Amino acid sequence: MKCWDLENPTNQPTGSSPSPPLPLTDTSICQSEPPTMRLVGWRFGGRCMQRSQQSSKRSSRSVEDDKEGHLVCRIGDWLQERYEIVGNLGEGTFGKVVECLDHARLGSQLLRAHHLPAFPALSLVGYFGCEVLVSSLSHLSRVLPVCDSRVILEMKKLAQGLGKSQVALKIIRNVGKYREAARLEINVLKKIKEKDKENKFLCVLMSDWFNFHGHMCIAFELLGKNTFEFLKENNFQPYPLPHVRHMAYQLCHALRFLHENQLTHTDLKPENILFVNSEFETLYNEHKSCEEKSVKNTSIRVADFGSATFDHEHHTTIVATRHYRPPEVILELGWAQPCDVWSIGCILFEYYRGFTLFQTHENREHLVMMEKILGPIPSHMIHRTRKQKYFYKGGLVWDENSSDGRYVKENCKPLKSYMLQDSLEHVQLFDLMRRMLEFDPAQRITLAEALLHPFFAGLTPEERSFHTSRNPSR
Repeated sequence: MKCWDLENPTNQPTGSSPSPPLPLTDTSICQSEPPTMRLVGWRFGGRCMQRSQQSSKRSSRSVEDDKEGHLVCRIGDWLQERYEIVGNLGEGTFGKVVECLDHARLGSQLLRAHHLPAFPALSLVGYFGCEVLVSSLSHLSRVLPVCDSRVILEMKKLAQGLGKSQVALKIIRNVGKYREAARLEINVLKKIKEKDKENKFLCVLMSDWFNFHGHMCIAFELLGKNTFEFLKENNFQPYPLPHVRHMAYQLCHALRFLHENQLTHTDLKPENILFVNSEFETLYNEHKSCEEKSVKNTSIRVADFGSATFDHEHHTTIVATRHYRPPEVILELGWAQPCDVWSIGCILFEYYRGFTLFQTHENREHLVMMEKILGPIPSHMIHRTRKQKYFYKGGLVWDENSSDGRYVKENCKPLKSYMLQDSLEHVQLFDLMRRMLEFDPAQRITLAEALLHPFFAGLTPEERSFHTSRNPSR
């Protein structure tokens, strides 16, 4: 090709059939790219992505860890010649999570473009990446006036599909104990994927994993904000009751699946529950005289299986994050799947009221709060525990006149006192929560039973169905 004719992009004589798309290994097109395409910084050619000079320099720099073992990475860095970092999603004790473009997926999406017969120059997309496709949509009729509306529609559908190439990449610290924990999490995620091939049970989907210079990396589907983050950004305004109901139903559905497969999550909390899409609308609350964010889609996924434990595996003494920890764990009486049920009860309260039910960081105070809110701890649990230092003559030892004692007395009240309304659906929610918050795990409601609770009678048919696809927009 010596020149480009936008009216005839393939330089074919008028009336002739267009040439077939060029093979992806052919590099001749790089010397004859049209001026309108020069802004694109990469092409596809086998596994290796040829990128701009600046990006190549960054890719070739040596791997660097900080003093705590976190991988030092920047926007534009590539891992495994496949994952390009395009954003930061968060950081924790375990490591960090970054947003990446998975160029292996991106390539497969672009290859689909070749089935469009009226767009003979679409093979360019295979060489120059999604920017060609996406940036061309707004001025498509000018660039390719030969295209008809059907082709433009097909291209728009393809551009939407490119969202599937986005992933959340969890990069574990280069520290032995975290690396081993990541291997255990990968094993759990693989087992979940084997048991739930269609992703019907709402557990976050692992798409890939690898070891990058001592950093275990796990690629997940890219989701929205976690439910705590959304709550925080909404000034801790509670979720509307219909939202609580739908999220509760999904949680029970997901965790029942895990329990039926002899797996306990052990670390359920709002931070580990993610919206599929956290887009929201802003509404004015006349009762509170303020604006509130309302998430448009309450579909969720359960995440973070780093502490998940199979029934046959060793059970560590202490599990669950403090605020969601059940009494049998605090009293070291052993734990099993009902541990998760207690955590769900605490989570539902937090969704409903906007604050944690048990706001404490100490065992004795935690137990006192439980008694103030839920009633006395069963005597048989007190008799069995090794933690007799908390008790005297069958009762908790506690100074109500201390500053902590006054705080508990002023801020903890019977569970039903926290109801915002006394209508039937609110009463039903609190009945479900109370059954989830039974002290004795043997008496606690199972998730199979919970799914049949009258509180869920108010769900719509749409809310009772579970979709595996997601909106690429977050």
